Formats: sequence, C-alpha cells, structure tokens
Amino acid sequence: MTDIKEITTTVLGDDDDTPVASIIDGKESEEEEEEIEDTTLLNEIKRAGFSIGFSEDRNKRCRRTMEDAHAFFYNFNDVEGQGYFAIFDGHAGKQAAEWCGKQLHENLIEIIKESPNMPIQESLNKAFLKTDSQLNEKRGIPSGCTAIVVLVRKEKIKDEDGNEVEKRVLYSANVGDARAVLSKNGHALRLSCDHKGSNLDEVQRITDAGGFVLNARVNGVLAVTRSLGDYSMKEWVIGNPYTTRVVLNDEDKFLILACDGIWDVCTDDEAVELIENITDPQEASEVLLKHALDNFSTDNLSVLIVRFNN
Repeated sequence: MTDIKEITTTVLGDDDDTPVASIIDGKESEEEEEEIEDTTLLNEIKRAGFSIGFSEDRNKRCRRTMEDAHAFFYNFNDVEGQGYFAIFDGHAGKQAAEWCGKQLHENLIEIIKESPNMPIQESLNKAFLKTDSQLNEKRGIPSGCTAIVVLVRKEKIKDEDGNEVEKRVLYSANVGDARAVLSKNGHALRLSCDHKGSNLDEVQRITDAGGFVLNARVNGVLAVTRSLGDYSMKEWVIGNPYTTRVVLNDEDKFLILACDGIWDVCTDDEAVELIENITDPQEASEVLLKHALDNFSTDNLSVLIVRFNN
C-alpha cells in the first residue's frame, strides 16, 4: 500500500515543481485498493451465503481493560459456504482469550483433516480439549476464558420423503457463559449451555470430583464451571464443551454470539426481537451493544451477528 505519510510531507503551493499529482495518485491508489478489498469481501460473502457484523466495547465505566477476543472466517478452511465464528471471554487477564482466538480454529482444521469422517460435534469436542491442554501447558498464562464457537457448513441430508438434499447445518460448542442464540422460525433458540455455579448439574459434577461450590463459585473462586485454561482448577473446571447440531431452513434468519456482558442485561427473546428487522448485521451488532450499555451492563461487551442469505 502507498505510504501516504511520506507523500503528504510535500508542501503544496503555486510552484509548478510541486508534485501535486503524486499526492493525488497516492490517494487514488489507496482508494483503488480499498475498492478491491470491498469487492473481494463481497465475493466472499456471496460464496459463503451469509454476512457478518461485529461490535465490541471495553465498557470503560466499569472495566479498565478489554479481556474479550473473537475470530470469524468466511468460507472457512477454503470450503465454500462454510463459516467459523467464535467469541472468547477472558478472566483474570486477556492472554488466554487472545491465544484461543488464534489457536482453536487451527486445531479444528487439523482434526477435521486427520479424521474427515468424524462427526463434527466430536471434532469440536476434540478441538476444545486440545486447545485446553495446550493452554494449560503454557504456565505463563495462568488465567482462562469462556468460549462459544459455531461452525456452519453445507451437508447432504435426506428430507421427509427420503430424497437427498443440500442443507445448511449449524454446529455449536461452548464452555462457560458466552452464548449463541439462533433466530429460528422467528423465535429465539439457545444453542449453548451456561456453565455457572448456579447450574445444579454442574454443581453435582464438581462435588462428585471432590470440589465444592460456594456462593455460586467453584471452590469459592471461579464463577464459571467450564473453561479453557485455568490449569490450577482443572480438576473441577473442565474444558469439555456442550455441543449442538441444527439443520437450518429458510426461516432461520440470523445467529447471535455474545459474551455474558450482553446476556446479563438482555434475554434471548429480547435480543432476537431487537434486531429481527435489521438486515445489516453490522448495524444489528451495534444495536445490541448499545442496548447493553444503555441498560448498564458492567462487563466487557462483544457481539457477533451472522445474517443468513436464503
């Protein structure tokens, strides 16, 4: 890309020798490159069959640092129509979330490549556990993070009449309290499980493993019962994700992924209703973010919207 800083050091004047054209050419070159990037993105969106919007905010009124991370890909792993979307919410620092944002999808690609016939839910489980193990080996990152990951792809399945048809299928996996909600036939369908100390099944699992839950916190410390990292509590705070599989239809319009900062002040139904008539996913993500801030969320905020094109 043209280095505009060097070009704009020239002082413009009436002197015929002043290279005004070089400055204009530099700006035009940058504009042309931006147009190429926009065209490339539009082509990717068209191939993928969906578009993505993302917004985040540190929430400076309540938080000194931003501990969330995210990742998303159109035509993931160079497979047309396949998408990968993820949000990671760190605790006790941002290092774990940032590392997982760069690594988990790489592990998933490797696992699918090694075992292409493995069910995707199992592949996601293995990717989470591998990422968790790798993170726990990094003693320089003592913290952890929650994670919500969604993979969308096209599959051949049989319809009610037994005919093989191509459908878009959605797979989700999560640990902790980051959440995915699908607008399915106009209603909110939660695809994730909130792994918190208030979840009685999780409390029983932790108790059976020799731990305890005090004030809805594992061993009186951690508010989530599953996470990536947190090696000092790995005996009780596991990295096995909750997974789901959903076959999408033409009435399934959009998907919401967000950290708990959004869900602390917004129900699943409210989130879907707020953005159901907003076709631009970027605008939709901004609306949800503003709603959380206006309703005094006290946490970091990250929200990702996937709008499906029929």
